[in-house]
Amino acid sequence: MCSNCKAAYTIHAAQHHFGWDNSNAPAETVAPGTVLEFECLDSSAGQLTPESTVEDVSTLDFGKINPVNGPIYVDGAEPGDALVVKIHEFKPSGFGWTANIPGFGLLADQFKDPALHVWSYDKDKLGTSAFAPFGKVPLKPFAGTIGVAPAEAGLHSIVPPRRVGGNMDIRDLAAGTTLYLPVEVAGALFSIGDTHAAQGDGEVCGTAIESPMNTVVELDLIKGANLNMPRFETPGPVTRHLDEMGYEVTTGIGSDLFEGAQAAVSNMIDLLCARHGYSAVDAYMLCSVCGDLRISEIVDMPNWVVSFYFPKVVLQ
Repeated sequence: MCSNCKAAYTIHAAQHHFGWDNSNAPAETVAPGTVLEFECLDSSAGQLTPESTVEDVSTLDFGKINPVNGPIYVDGAEPGDALVVKIHEFKPSGFGWTANIPGFGLLADQFKDPALHVWSYDKDKLGTSAFAPFGKVPLKPFAGTIGVAPAEAGLHSIVPPRRVGGNMDIRDLAAGTTLYLPVEVAGALFSIGDTHAAQGDGEVCGTAIESPMNTVVELDLIKGANLNMPRFETPGPVTRHLDEMGYEVTTGIGSDLFEGAQAAVSNMIDLLCARHGYSAVDAYMLCSVCGDLRISEIVDMPNWVVSFYFPKVVLQ
């Protein structure tokens, strides 16, 4: 993190777009080494508010999902370079939401009805955030969608992640992390959004604690890096905020990793419901914001092991 890094430019909330398109006009053109502050919207583009109810989930306009601020043209960036994204700071809003959206998520076939939980958290202390009366999730702000424009012409959906980044939903792209993105077009055309207050690895119900917040990043270049995919480096440990009291862990074992992930999460939902009295959909959403899917074994064919780690500290 860089407490003394002052942004040279602010990219306002209105300066956003939906989807990746290398013909989008730049919101700003900057030199390498420039610090910018982005006023990122939540993934609903403001359609969900602190006053929203579950009925609002059913009426979401999916043409306005996952706005990203930008794009930013970086002078001198050329195909084959790497864009260096130094993530300095997040300035959370104190409001967030988690939803089960029908047809979306790892267990969409099991959870077909909409559900919504609205969060309120301390934006200054970033301590814990209550999930109804039965769980507190340590917060770790990050940007779920962060990337550059692809070389292929036309408009491309914002939903899937890509070789040039995008909707990766990597919770460790937090303050202090440095991300390297492969550049495919002149200027890179960097955009960022979909900010989260917290998320588990896997984001299993399809949403995290979706939360609008300002994001401060520095953009730089490495010439001729020729990256095949994004990579990043963290400034220190990445799980300690959840490790304090250990984990409950369930597994899914079989010949298909996706089905194994489904089984591991389903088994955790069953455990949380039986042991703590949650409704199934609340357990599912809680798993999405704080539990981690891991591939535990992928060499002992024909069956692989997927594990789901649920932090006990959330239940204290």
